[in-house]
Amino acid sequence: HPEGTFIVAFDPLDGSSNIDVNVSVGTIFSIIEMQYDLPWGAGIEEHVLQPGVKQLPAGYVVYGSSTVLTYTTGDGVHMLTLVPEIGAYVLSQENVKMPDTGKIYSVNEAYADSFPQGYRDYLDSVKKQGYSARYIGSMVADFHRTLLKGGVFLYPETADSPGGKLRLMYEANPMAFLAEQAGGAATDGRGRILEKQPKDPQDRTPIVIGSRGEVDKVMPHLQ
Repeated sequence: HPEGTFIVAFDPLDGSSNIDVNVSVGTIFSIIEMQYDLPWGAGIEEHVLQPGVKQLPAGYVVYGSSTVLTYTTGDGVHMLTLVPEIGAYVLSQENVKMPDTGKIYSVNEAYADSFPQGYRDYLDSVKKQGYSARYIGSMVADFHRTLLKGGVFLYPETADSPGGKLRLMYEANPMAFLAEQAGGAATDGRGRILEKQPKDPQDRTPIVIGSRGEVDKVMPHLQ
């Protein structure tokens, strides 16, 4: 809209390949403001291409055994649960805090042979430490568990996807905003996800996200 104020980037159905097997899926959203300091006549993509630190609200809805809306506006992470009987979301958890550590890692290890060596070294290390593996294949569901239980979710670059596979603007950025607001961390293996400058709305990125203590354990292997 020519007089619009906000830009919404969203993944309408994350994990859609899991629908026919009744696994949790979700919707991820990110909202940013138009850049009023741009020159007159700037194209829409120039307004859209902002780093994650510019997000106002962001969050997701997970459709599972219950329907839960998780969001942040930069003042903590809050959850609302849909109550079908009244047709409304009801606040169920305020100021959600991600555990500082958690002996759970979440990654598609089928691709491990094509991960950079540092990720493979990390996976060898945590297996020796007795970590548990949990991987659903819907980022919303995997992140939701990590947010509540702690641990780390990894989606490294691979030989086939050297720039990573998750979309920066409407998958990685919203989840990174939530993680940081809950006390966790999110990186692409080199720097903070929220500081990455997108060059295209469909930019992809690797991601390591979860409990701050667990992300800190991954980083030495990647450096």
